[in-house]
Amino acid sequence: MIQPVHSFRRQRGSGLIAVIMIAAFMLAVGMLLLAVTGTSPKVSDNLRLQGMAFDAAEAGFNAAWAVLNDRFNSGMMMSFAGQYRTQYGGVSDVLDSPFYPPLTETSNPSYFRSLTDDQIIADCLAYPDAALIFNSEPLAIDPRCSYTVFLINDEAPGTMAPNDNDAILLCIGRGPRNTTKRLEILIECPQ
Repeated sequence: MIQPVHSFRRQRGSGLIAVIMIAAFMLAVGMLLLAVTGTSPKVSDNLRLQGMAFDAAEAGFNAAWAVLNDRFNSGMMMSFAGQYRTQYGGVSDVLDSPFYPPLTETSNPSYFRSLTDDQIIADCLAYPDAALIFNSEPLAIDPRCSYTVFLINDEAPGTMAPNDNDAILLCIGRGPRNTTKRLEILIECPQ
């Protein structure tokens, strides 16, 4: 059967529309692949930097553990009393208290868990004290990485039964491009 001429005129351009839709779909898939392959190296680089910062924090823990072990074995320390870092910004007794002033419900912006790693490291550099076990100590194997380590009292200030036989060992590792990782380890005195 032969179709009339006017029916061909209605179908002209439908093939062109199908080709444009397929090309648009292929373009979208191509752009998605470019975006995924473009971000993959950035993600892997970030993971590598975070791993380096974690390794620095872990090296800080190992070094601090050796120092504390030596102090306890030699009799220089019997407990953690007087070994805590409590100051922030030159103000005493704020770093280890979640509330300010102690025993109130007002949140303390200087509590160590409220501060960023960069804020804590900057404060340790600006206000070094005897409570710092290590202050921005560079790694021997990679001087681009460093660690800062100190003890925090794990008891809330003003509690009825203070216990200086345990503490939080805070280790902050810094890697290249100011990447940081924090380790908080609860440790106890040897009996």
